[in-house]
Amino acid sequence: MSLLNETHAPELRSWVASANEPGTDFPIQNLPFAVFRRAGTEEFFRGGVAIGDQIVDLGMAASRGALSIDALPFAAACGASSLNRFMAMGPGAWSKLRLALSRALRTGAPERELLGACLVPQSQAEYTVPAKIGDYTDFYTSIHHATSVGKLFRPDSPLMPNYKWVPIGYHGRASSIQVSGQEFRRPLGQTMAPGKTQPDFGPCQRLDYELELGIYVGTGNESCTSVPMDQAESHVFGLCLLNDWSARDVQAWEYQPLGPFLSKNFATTVSPWIVTLEALAPYRVPFARPEGDPQPLPYLDSAANRAGGAFDVQLQVLLETERMRAAGAGPAQLSATSYRHAYWTVAQLLAHHTVGGCNLQPGDLFGSGTLSGPTPDQAGALIELTSGGKEPLRLPDGDTRSYLVDGDTVIMRGWCEQAGSARIGFGECRGTVLPAMEA
Repeated sequence: MSLLNETHAPELRSWVASANEPGTDFPIQNLPFAVFRRAGTEEFFRGGVAIGDQIVDLGMAASRGALSIDALPFAAACGASSLNRFMAMGPGAWSKLRLALSRALRTGAPERELLGACLVPQSQAEYTVPAKIGDYTDFYTSIHHATSVGKLFRPDSPLMPNYKWVPIGYHGRASSIQVSGQEFRRPLGQTMAPGKTQPDFGPCQRLDYELELGIYVGTGNESCTSVPMDQAESHVFGLCLLNDWSARDVQAWEYQPLGPFLSKNFATTVSPWIVTLEALAPYRVPFARPEGDPQPLPYLDSAANRAGGAFDVQLQVLLETERMRAAGAGPAQLSATSYRHAYWTVAQLLAHHTVGGCNLQPGDLFGSGTLSGPTPDQAGALIELTSGGKEPLRLPDGDTRSYLVDGDTVIMRGWCEQAGSARIGFGECRGTVLPAMEA
C-alpha cells in the first residue's frame, strides 16, 4: 500500500516554472513516466518523466550524474526503449527514483544546472507505448456499465449471477495497442441483422469507445504461484488512460460462447504517461460494497483494501468531429465519471489474475473495463449513452451520434484534484477513426 511521504507535500514547488502553474497535469508531486524521443528525428526512444511542460530525459540524467548516486542505476534502466527493466526492479527502486527526482527538481535544488540540460519540451516530443506488453487482460469492473448494457439484452436479469463474486475478464490482443494519437481503420467483420438467417460481412456500423484505465504490472510472479491481496499493489507500477474501441455489432454476433474476438482486437489506445500508485496516494478512498451485496471472498479481501484500495480519479470523454475541426470549434464533452465507482479494485484484479497460478510479467497490461458512474451522464460508452443507438446524442453544433462515424476523434482525460493536495493529471488519450478497408 503506497503511503504519503515528502514527495506529496502540496507546498512543494519546482524550478521548472510550468510545473507550478494552476491546472497543470504534471506538478512536482506527480512525476509520471513515458517513453519518448524528439519528434521527426531518428533518435532512439527512451524513458522520461514529466515535469510541467518538460520531460526529464532519464538516461541522460544518469549519464551526467544529475541525480543522487543511489538513484542513478534506476534512471539508467529507464534509458532503454521500454520501461520493462525498470518496472522489474520493484517498488523500492520506483520510490527511490521518484524521491531523487522530486528533490532534484525542487526550487533551490543544487542539481538544477545538470538536470536542466536533460530537459526536452513536451511540445517537441513524440511517444510510443511505454512498455513491451507481453499480455493484455481486459476486465469488467463497473457494475453500472454491466447493469446498463445487460438491461439492453436481458431486461429482467441484467447482471450475470457471477458478477458480484468474481472479477470478470478476457485476454485481449497486445499487438494492436498503440499510444495516444492512434489512427485506425473501421474494422470489418460478420454481423447478424435481426430477422436474418445468415450473417453479412462488411464494415462495422456500430463502432464505440470504452472509457477505461490501464493498469501496468511492475514486478511479476513465478508460474504456479499466486499474489495475495496484501502484496498485490507492490506488483503494480502505475495507471494510464485506455480506450478499448469496440465493434458492437460484430461483438453481438461473435461473443457467444467464448467472448470478444474481432470486435476488440483491431485497436486499443493508451495514454503515453504512466502515473505511479505512489503519486496517487493522496487520492485513495475506502472500498465498500453497497449494502446487501455479497462481500468479496477472503482471497479478494484485506483490511488495507477496505480502508483505501479505491482511487478517486476523475475521468472525462470528449468527441471532436470533422465538422468541429473545420469550424475551429473545440471538442464536446460526452460524459464524466470517477474510478471510485469501480466494483473491483486494482489489488483485487491482480490477486484474482494470479490465484490459479498464472505468472504475470513486467509490462503486462490490464484494462479496467468500461468505467461508468451511477447516473446516465456518467456512462463510459456510447452504447449506454444512446441506449444501444436508439436515442442519439445531440452535439452542441446540432450534429448527432448514435455510434462513431469516420473522422471522429475521441479524447479521454483523467486527473485527481482536492483541497489540500496537488492536482495529479494523466494527460490525454486520443484516437481517430478512419474509413474501413475494402471488404
